[in-house]
Amino acid sequence: MSKAASDLLRKLTEAHSVPGHEDEVREIFVSELQGKGELVADKCGSVACLSPAGGPRVLVAGHMDEVGFLVQNITLDGFIQFVSVGGWWTHTLLAQRVHIKNTQGEKILGVVSSKPPHFLPESQRRQVLPEDALFIDIGASSRAEVIEEFGIKLGSPIAPCSIFTPMGKQDHYMAKAFDNRVGMGAAIQTFQALHGTQLNCQLASAGTVQEEVGLRGAKAFANFIKPDVAVVLEGPPADDIPGFSRADAQGKLGGGVQIRLFDPSAIGNPRLADFVIKLAEEKGIKHQVTVRRSGGTDAGSFHLANEGIPSVVLGTPARYIHSHNGIINMNDYLAMVELAKEIVTALDQDTVDSFSNYL
Repeated sequence: MSKAASDLLRKLTEAHSVPGHEDEVREIFVSELQGKGELVADKCGSVACLSPAGGPRVLVAGHMDEVGFLVQNITLDGFIQFVSVGGWWTHTLLAQRVHIKNTQGEKILGVVSSKPPHFLPESQRRQVLPEDALFIDIGASSRAEVIEEFGIKLGSPIAPCSIFTPMGKQDHYMAKAFDNRVGMGAAIQTFQALHGTQLNCQLASAGTVQEEVGLRGAKAFANFIKPDVAVVLEGPPADDIPGFSRADAQGKLGGGVQIRLFDPSAIGNPRLADFVIKLAEEKGIKHQVTVRRSGGTDAGSFHLANEGIPSVVLGTPARYIHSHNGIINMNDYLAMVELAKEIVTALDQDTVDSFSNYL
């Protein structure tokens, strides 16, 4: 399982899929699940694989997009200005490599740059430069060269350039886009593991679009797929680094799968959350319960959709998300897959009804 997981996460994290341009991750999802269930997609590009119908529909979903950029302008002398799609902290951007996908689907290498500090007044050297003071250098010398020879245009998508790398410590991996390629990997592996199993529900493993720009894809997808319950799979930020209390950390690497009860986008259905926590305890799945003061997930859209969808969020904690290099412990990811499988296996109509039977 661990080798299959690392191979899949390598493909997913190295894919180029920023909001609105999720094609590469979608292709991996389809390739991995082709022939194992019915593949469907909505008109925004979110995709799902369905097991045979029967019982309540249980959605197990990650989001396909990663934080990235779009080409906003090409200067006369061939430098590329950009706009972010998703939340970036500009501390992390300078001198980092990026790939710009051109009109032929080729990835053009560039580096995020700025005016050198040697030419800045002392006061500006101590400040974080705003995004509009940064640009990408691909080695071009004119706007015409960027457009005609490199095939880059306004709106071309830009993603971090970073490879999936095993670290010196066993089971630790570094890559970009663990938010949320761990969720996509777990959605795929949950369906693969349960393929051919007799279930008391219909599993819909899925990948949504445009989560990083306001949980947008989940809004349309909820109406399209109409689940009875939603299990959202995420790559949330770890809090086990300097600056946090280790004793109070709720997202430790090696601490197991996160079960999120609250963030500003959604209050988890308490009955569903209790069911999931008890199931993790009964099955001996290492886990950590989390209440967050900030952030949000697709549960923010799912739990309000249609007539209301009972939702819970599972997560693989990742250090340094929304940057070029995050770190996970593979055992937390495997625990997330295992808990997702157990949830789907345990759900039937009566259990799902109990989450929202208020009268």
